[in-house]
Amino acid sequence: MDNKEILSHVDHTLLKATATWEDIKQIAEDSIKYQTASICIPQSYIKRLNETYGDKINICTVVGFPLGYNSTESKVMEIKQALADGANEIDMVINIGDCKDHNYEKIEEEIRTLKEACGDHILKVIIETCYLTDEEKIAMCKAVTNAKADYIKTSTGFGTAGATMEDILLFKANIGPDVKMKAAGGIRSVKDMEDYLAVGVDRLGTSSAIKLIEGQEAKGY
Repeated sequence: MDNKEILSHVDHTLLKATATWEDIKQIAEDSIKYQTASICIPQSYIKRLNETYGDKINICTVVGFPLGYNSTESKVMEIKQALADGANEIDMVINIGDCKDHNYEKIEEEIRTLKEACGDHILKVIIETCYLTDEEKIAMCKAVTNAKADYIKTSTGFGTAGATMEDILLFKANIGPDVKMKAAGGIRSVKDMEDYLAVGVDRLGTSSAIKLIEGQEAKGY
């Protein structure tokens, strides 16, 4: 798999609290240069970024981030504002407390409501695997499938751990045929990216993909 193909699956991400406008512009320029799938940025920068770059970039943002315990109503409001400002893709965080309470139907209904708010725009559902048992992860695969979200995503990158191959394979065995997978958090090598894509992951959420590939090319790989 060549580097261009890998980068076409990357959501080039910058969600740090300290991210400045100059930082955001830099990842936008990187995305344009390397043709990443999207850039994933804080909502506060969407409008300015859209006004600066227009349709040169695909803007993704996060909702209920990073802890997920916002009300469904507030998540819907976040989505509506993000789309109005120019976002095309939404990565939402489930209410992890509801999952630990095994209130799976409530989570499914929230995902369904948020997908309705997204309309034709892509909705990715972050379940934060590091906090969940296998039983809970499987239940979330079913909830995402039943609610007709577009993707299930491993992690926020702000939890105690990120994506693992074990979790991706668990997803693969339990999601419906119309649900895609996004691995995020803890991706630290080009091989990690290749391995995830090889087993069917469609998106990679990482802040380091371009640096990793630039470093590989500098070494002549």
